[in-house]
Amino acid sequence: MGPDLVLEVAMEALKTVLLVAMPLLGLGLVVGLAVSIFQAITQIQEMTLTFVPKILAMGAGLFFFSHYMLDRLLGFTLNLFHMIPMVIR
Repeated sequence: MGPDLVLEVAMEALKTVLLVAMPLLGLGLVVGLAVSIFQAITQIQEMTLTFVPKILAMGAGLFFFSHYMLDRLLGFTLNLFHMIPMVIR
């Protein structure tokens, strides 16, 4: 297993991690920004007001994006399994 193959697998792994995490992280960012704007406008500084909408949005996002995330992870795993004969040589 040469250094080129190791770098290729590492780059593919990082790309897969980013593509799988981005929908949920982006959703959390948007909901957090909306809640903080709402708090700034109304001057309500309640700590649970920031966490509950984020948790609900993450749950909904996980429900809606789970098919996409599973497809990405499955594709990466199958690619790794297909590379096993190349690594053994």
